[in-house]
Amino acid sequence: MKFSRQTTLRAQASVAGVGVHSGLPVTLTLGPAPVDAGFIFVRTGLEGSDREVQATAGQVVATDLATVLGDSEGPLVSTAEHVLAALRGMGVDNATIEVDGPEVPIMDGSAAAFVAAIDQAGIVTQPAPRRFIQVLKPISVAIGDSFGELRPYADGFRAEVEIDFANPVIGRQSYTLELVPERFRREVARARTFGLMCDQARLWAAGYGRGASFGNTVVFDEERLLNPEGLRYADECARHKVLDVIGDLSLAGLPLLGAYRSVRGGHKLNHAVLTALLADRTAWRVVEGEAARRTTRPVGDVGRGIVGGRIAAAYGPDVS
Repeated sequence: MKFSRQTTLRAQASVAGVGVHSGLPVTLTLGPAPVDAGFIFVRTGLEGSDREVQATAGQVVATDLATVLGDSEGPLVSTAEHVLAALRGMGVDNATIEVDGPEVPIMDGSAAAFVAAIDQAGIVTQPAPRRFIQVLKPISVAIGDSFGELRPYADGFRAEVEIDFANPVIGRQSYTLELVPERFRREVARARTFGLMCDQARLWAAGYGRGASFGNTVVFDEERLLNPEGLRYADECARHKVLDVIGDLSLAGLPLLGAYRSVRGGHKLNHAVLTALLADRTAWRVVEGEAARRTTRPVGDVGRGIVGGRIAAAYGPDVS
């Protein structure tokens, strides 16, 4: 990870597909954003004016099978995690994400199409130091048999994910990633979302999975993988969970300096751990630039130091 300067996109780049849950067609356009902007979703195609939502933990309105962002008027964009993972994983700090439908397109079920769009747009350095949220002490959350923990880690961001499915074809898998763009691109960007054939009817009845297909979802029954082309990695399911972690934790608003461990987790657990961290003002601080690697020099005023005060607004009055 390069620690010195913030980055954004040089130009715009678009992808088009369908929403995995809504089944609706949607076009997504990535574009540049100013210093300290973070990731901003712009929902177009609405009656009246476009609406914007900052991609921060405080804007999460649902975590059932996907991460959904919204505002006081309701949900704005669903399934935000894969494009956010691509931006954070490739080292982009500031970007606009325009979507003309209610859901980010699923593409092939991975982040590969978004990485390709980032490559097409190009990444440029901005004249401001990169800021980080440094984890200062362990923060953990348990939800049923799921467990997640963020802990201090000096060398960037590390994701340690373990899954354990009763389905014998998936079973128990684990994967660990030190997040740098080269490893993100090579090891997890192409890992696809997955599901069980036995859940199909239930999901459809609840309004989910209307756009799912063998072209965008790895599907298992109780005995085998159903996709004729096979897996991209033997542990593709665990790698995809790492991809989701990177996207969900990007909602900290800044890159994290810390290690995250997840056991039997998902979007709900990821969000709960991040929310617990941000709620404990003694558990983190903001550091910037090369100081993040060595001396972890703190930024003096957190409310002014992150996204022009947007983080303070999102996380409440305890952020000073």
